Amino acid sequence: MDDQFRVLVIDDDDPGREVMELLLRRAGFAAQSVSNGAEGIAVVQEGATDLVLVDLFLPDKSGIEILKEIRQVAPEIEVVVITGHASAQTAVAAMKEGAFDYITKPVNFDELKIVIAKIREQQRLRSENVYLKKQLLERFQFSNIIGGSTAMQRVFERMQRIVKTDSTVLIFGESGTGKELVARALHHNSRRKSHPFVAVNCGAIPETLLESELFGHVRGAFTGAVRDKIGKFEAAHHGTLFLDEIGTMPMHLQSKLLRVLQEQEVERIGSTKTIKLDVRVISATNADLEEQVRQGTFREDLFYRLNVIPLHLPPLRERRDDILPLVNHFLDKFRHLMDRPAIGMHRATLDALEQYHWPGNVRQLENVIERLVALTEGDAITPDDLPAEIADQGRGGRGLCLDLSPQGIDMPAAIADLERKLIAKALLLGGGVKTRAAALLGLNRTTLVEKIRRLGV
Repeated sequence: MDDQFRVLVIDDDDPGREVMELLLRRAGFAAQSVSNGAEGIAVVQEGATDLVLVDLFLPDKSGIEILKEIRQVAPEIEVVVITGHASAQTAVAAMKEGAFDYITKPVNFDELKIVIAKIREQQRLRSENVYLKKQLLERFQFSNIIGGSTAMQRVFERMQRIVKTDSTVLIFGESGTGKELVARALHHNSRRKSHPFVAVNCGAIPETLLESELFGHVRGAFTGAVRDKIGKFEAAHHGTLFLDEIGTMPMHLQSKLLRVLQEQEVERIGSTKTIKLDVRVISATNADLEEQVRQGTFREDLFYRLNVIPLHLPPLRERRDDILPLVNHFLDKFRHLMDRPAIGMHRATLDALEQYHWPGNVRQLENVIERLVALTEGDAITPDDLPAEIADQGRGGRGLCLDLSPQGIDMPAAIADLERKLIAKALLLGGGVKTRAAALLGLNRTTLVEKIRRLGV
């Protein structure tokens, strides 16, 4: 009985009410009926009802009054008003107070079953939506972001403070460090969590389309604009807009973005009408925006407007304590997705994964584990299963091998060649950002720039 759809009939017409209850039971519903409004409200308060069918005219209360009380006591219960005195006014009044539908006597039971089917589908979708939102909130809890290292604990501490504010956040980090994951966690733990999170990768959208994507357009604004389109800012109203790869945004759009952030309003392309907004902006970059400001490719005023609260995500090589927990997490994730039995790793395999420098960070590690789970045939992953670059490093591939022959060596040239290779590697790991490369090499930026010029890197 508990899994049946529960219908309550409130009607003072005894024969009609009894027939309705009987038909509902025969149709497979858990039906019960009462003859007045007070009894009906008492049943509703017990919480054993999914739908109320209420007559518009009852001895003690009107159907509209009962509808209002149900809305206060149990707003999740749907109400259908039934009467033999149909009029447009009563229909409008019932719908205005939140009735799902309005039907007249004598009731066509086939039509009523169609109405009930619509109600059940709507309630199913509502329940599913609540469940999905709950899953989403659980997924983006800070505790679900793997990071026991000291570096990540500092990030979590800062995130805990950030969610209490509505300030603009700029997330710095190399590609693959999880900037969007952190942005989603900030949103889903904030007061805006019940509103949209909208993500835009500024570097993945052609410059000619990015303006329309962000701000929208009206019909006829340009060739191909055949209908009005809302932009991502409007779509994120009351929620959060995540602008990834913000450093790739062209200068003319930076000016428009700055104005939107300052005024909290947007104009669609081709329109003079302003639309007020309530949007929190979180942006992210793997570039050195301060260097771009110095070079004149990124507006200084926009940088300071975005960088109200900076959040730096460390690369995986600076949080090696997190590598094994991440490996175990991804092993479990892909084993379940691929319906594989438990799969382990040799100690030498784990050592190689720990020693590797992971230029692609967490995203690269996830992709490697997915490949290993998919392609490894046995019940344990060996070093031979690893990609060559990881396996070689695990075998000592990071070491320096110099061949000193009996004929001797040009030591200055060898040292210069070694410096050149190390600088090139540091620039690669730092995403081309000289400040990061200098930090990896233990140099200051000025010294690195001079070495790059002298060595012709």
